[in-house]
Amino acid sequence: MMKSLALAASLACSTAAMAQQDAPDSLAIHAGRVIAVPGEKPLGPSTIVVRGGRIAEIVPGHVERPGLRTIDLGSRTVLPGLIDTHVHLSFSPDTALTSAAVDTAEDVALIAYANGLKTLQAGFTTVRDVGSDGYSIHALRDATEDGRVVGPRIVLSGTSLSIVGGHGDMSGLNRKATEALYPYDYTGACTGAVECALRVREAAKYGADLIKITSTGGIRSQQARGLGQHLTDEELTSIVTTAHGLGLKVAAHAHGGQGVAASVRAGVDSIEHGTYLDEATARLMAERGTWLVPTLGLLDGHDAGEVSASVRAKMEEARRVRGRNIRLAMQYRVRVAFGTDAGVSPHGENARQFRLMVEQGPMTPMAALGSATVDAAALIDRSDTVGTIEPGKFADLIAVAGDPYSDITVLERVSTVIKGGRVIRHDVP
Repeated sequence: MMKSLALAASLACSTAAMAQQDAPDSLAIHAGRVIAVPGEKPLGPSTIVVRGGRIAEIVPGHVERPGLRTIDLGSRTVLPGLIDTHVHLSFSPDTALTSAAVDTAEDVALIAYANGLKTLQAGFTTVRDVGSDGYSIHALRDATEDGRVVGPRIVLSGTSLSIVGGHGDMSGLNRKATEALYPYDYTGACTGAVECALRVREAAKYGADLIKITSTGGIRSQQARGLGQHLTDEELTSIVTTAHGLGLKVAAHAHGGQGVAASVRAGVDSIEHGTYLDEATARLMAERGTWLVPTLGLLDGHDAGEVSASVRAKMEEARRVRGRNIRLAMQYRVRVAFGTDAGVSPHGENARQFRLMVEQGPMTPMAALGSATVDAAALIDRSDTVGTIEPGKFADLIAVAGDPYSDITVLERVSTVIKGGRVIRHDVP
């Protein structure tokens, strides 16, 4: 823990200096080519003018703008800042099961800050955090929005809603420790339509941007009851109806086929994971406009010796069908948004999922890029401010060497990151 806090403190000092030096200002960005709207034909050499943290204009050629700071990206492709719609900033793959007995809210805030900075520096200027305990993540969202700290834009659910003892609630500790560290109002556990509606209203009251539920068991949760449906149809309907009545979308963690189908029937807005998605449910998702967030890297990078036998068994079973979710989504034209489950997978390595989407979908590189820009912005209701490079939108931009339409892996090597007109990273070509 001391090492994590030392790292966070060091990052805080360095980014405070960076924020002071590269505060939002007026820029003239000379780009070699511009993918202004992913899915459309790129623009040739262009000048992107930024004023007050937003895109002011895009003009052909490299035009001088006296009085503006010039960023030379004439040999690079410039595209919108990327969006990851499924992250957990408050923890990492190495977070201990007993962390709640050690970490304070202040610790969690610094950990989330450090993870957010890694994500931003990798080119992801906006994230949707779908499950961080407590309210530290709310404070980080507000601080980044106000410009008090440097980090990605954050849309958050806060604590997930789950059944008692399900994925999202705590298992794996003795009863005394569990009750002391993870009371039900802390984990978001609920029973019955009335109590589940109450949890939704509580989340809205304390600042959630959306509701995250765990409709099924989880691969990484410390219980051996498989991946079947957890929340009942009645509970699911109550949650969705209540959330939608408050203007909030519902994201459903769902692995098992029965739970995925029940969630779609209840009207959730997105299925997170969808590991055992089947053809009938894929058709229904396409008909209803339900999004899939496939988290394809979820099963990678876990040492079998570091997980329990029950978790290892669930991982091995899920690997047998890996990629089926996104293949069915492509076949039936289900809307797909980019989401990695960073937190379960390493932060800052989010872009590795692009190659999996192309390999397993198969998606075209153009479609994969769209899933993390135009499409992701639509899912999180931010199309008016992010997802494309257009006048009036936030100046959230990244630059890469090469063409992501032909080689999606170039997004793993971002050289420049600009968020709201603030230069976060600029490796001079």
